[in-house]
Formats: sequence, structure tokens, C-alpha cells
Amino acid sequence: MRLQLVAACAAVAVLGLACEKKTDTKPAEPKPAEVKPPEPKPDAAKPAEPKPTEEDVILLGEVGSLTGGQAAFGISTRNGIELALEEANAAGGINGKKLAVRVYDDMSKSDEAAAAATRLITQDKVKVILGEVASSNSLAMAPKAQEAQVPMISPSSTSPKVTEVGDYIFRVCFIDPFQGFVMAKFAHDELHFTRVAILTDKKSAYSEGLTEVFQKKFAEMGGKIVDVQAYSQGDTDFRAQLTAIKKRKPEGLYVPGYYEDVARIAEQAREQGLKVTMMGGDGWDSAKLFELGRDAVEGGYASNHYSADDPTPRVQEFIKKYQAKYGTVPDSLAALGYDAARVAVDAMKRAKDLSGPALREAIAATKEFPGAAGVITLDEHRNPVKPAVVLKIEGGKFKYVTTISP
Repeated sequence: MRLQLVAACAAVAVLGLACEKKTDTKPAEPKPAEVKPPEPKPDAAKPAEPKPTEEDVILLGEVGSLTGGQAAFGISTRNGIELALEEANAAGGINGKKLAVRVYDDMSKSDEAAAAATRLITQDKVKVILGEVASSNSLAMAPKAQEAQVPMISPSSTSPKVTEVGDYIFRVCFIDPFQGFVMAKFAHDELHFTRVAILTDKKSAYSEGLTEVFQKKFAEMGGKIVDVQAYSQGDTDFRAQLTAIKKRKPEGLYVPGYYEDVARIAEQAREQGLKVTMMGGDGWDSAKLFELGRDAVEGGYASNHYSADDPTPRVQEFIKKYQAKYGTVPDSLAALGYDAARVAVDAMKRAKDLSGPALREAIAATKEFPGAAGVITLDEHRNPVKPAVVLKIEGGKFKYVTTISP
């Protein structure tokens, strides 16, 4: 498990970094040794600013997949969170105190995510936990946060089960019932498909949730699901499933998986001569999809949380800042990480104190918050009510097609 401690004054600065290798994945873990980075030399023209003490810092926690199968998601989310806290600190922090985030890498594994959440709560004493992206990982973390009464905000876990864990669990993304409906409606109304097959990840709460909703809604609209095949995340050979699907002669193939698997599926579908339009969800959103899938993913459609083509000033301002810092256009995971951190900061400013119950109450009261990935109003189930966009892959990038509202 990798540890990063990031804090900022005018900008976020690294306070500590440690790494450890584990063979035992139980929550009880040895305390990692901290390796201090070399101190930067102060500018001779001006005195060095004093380092913030522990009492001057409000610590948040983040659990993310910085390595493993969803690493692209975790890195984008971490960047968005870092940018948000950098901006908050530049604006004065919270009552004069700076914000810092301690980051744990769960290596895209649910048991590591649970262990990381436990450590953030019991050892690091964080005020809020940000994470995870994958619903299965968030579901492993949420009971820990709920029991300890530490608010947890998932940037992009879309399974309804995540916030159902309890009243300390929040999210800033739409949920699978809506996302599944969006693609079923688009497939039926816009693409005019009547026969669709599904290839789902049977070990992913995210994929299974989208499959269930898409299957139900598409049938309600008069469409027919001609076949449902399954795989497990990390599989590399999908030929048997694709051969079975090809025999059913679908017009479209719905693959609600993550980008690495989707890229392999697209390539093998082409090899098998399965010439159908592929569709999916926000799990496709990574530049790695184009790098791994190349021409095979061209023409596919995916539902998502935001589009970089959105001309809204606050969206373009976020993109400008992100590009300046990281040298690339932010994906939806970066936007949602940014929004999750900013919702947490906004709640801290409004809360009567920084206790768990006070912060929970303040987060729950979030209304009309201007996020980069849409305006956020949390409902009674701690889920935001917001529209989704449909994007098409053209020329190795996502292009905006339409917006579908709840």
C-alpha cells in the first residue's frame, strides 16, 4: 500500500511519502515508515515561509486506485482533488487553517480499500474520506466510515448500494439506474436499435448494476435483449462470449465495464467479425481506452458525467486550470474528484464545527453547488440529481453527442 501526504499553502506540497509491500491483506497493518523529502532551498530574495504545524492543518483522507487495473481512474481523481485543495488553501483554507490530504493506494483491490479506510479513521484521524471510484471498493470502505461517523464522499461510484450503507456516505455522481436508463433510451430512440446483446463483468457491482437497469429499461421501450454473456475483470480472452453473441445477430453490444477490459473486448470483437456498435458507461472514460483499443473502439458510445466541450464558463475555467497544472485535458474522473473535494471544503465552511455529525449535516445540506461536472443538489438518499451526457468516440477521442436529463 502506498502512502502520500499532500498539503498546501499557496500550492499543495508533499509533506510525506512512504511505500510498503504487503502479502497479508488483513486490516491490521504495520505502521509505515515515513521518508521525508529533501527540504527545498529558500529563495535568497525572501525568507522561507514557516512550515504549517499539525495543529494548523485540517487532514482529509483519500483512497484511490493509483496502481492496478483502474490506475488511470485513481490518478485522474487524485489530480482533481489536489487541484481543489490547492485552490482552497490559496483562498485562505478553513478558518485560517490549511487543508491537507493523506492518500492511500488500494491497488484496485477491495480488501486494500477497506484496510486503507480503517487506517485513515483510526490512525490518521481524518475529518472526511474522499473515494473510491470503483463501486466495489467504495462498498468495502463505506461500512468503516459509517461505523466511525466519518463522512465519506465518493467522487464517482455509481452503484446505488454505496450510499445505502448509511447516512454518512455521499457521492457527487449520478447513479446506475439513471446511467443505465440513459444508454437504453439513446440506443432505442437515437440509434433505433431493436436487438442488443450485453457483455457484463459478473464480479463488478458497477457492471452488474448497469446491466440490470439497461436490460429492464430497453425491454420496457420495446427492444429485445438477445443475449447476456459474462466475464470477470482481468480476463484476457473473450472470444467464447463474443462468438455466442455473434450468433444472436445483435445490432448493438452493451459493455458496462472498465476501460482495459473494454479495449480488449473491442479488439477481439473485430477479430471475430462482430461488426456492431459498442455502448457503455462512464467506466470507459480514460485516454487508455484509445491507447489500448485503437481503431477497434471507434464509433462506440458511452454515457458520462461531463464533456470537455461544455461551454459553461465554470467548466472551461476548471479545464484551463487543470491543463495548466497537469498538461492534459481533464476527464470526468478528474472533474468528479475536484467536485468531491470542493463539496467537502464547502461543507467545512458551513459546519458549526468539524466533528463527524456536524460535517455530515453540512454535506447533506448541499444545494445548487456549481460543480465542474454539473450543478450538485443532494437528495434525501445523499445522491445528486443531475443530467448525463452521451459521448461518441471519433478520431481517438470522445465527442459530445447529447445531454439526457432525469
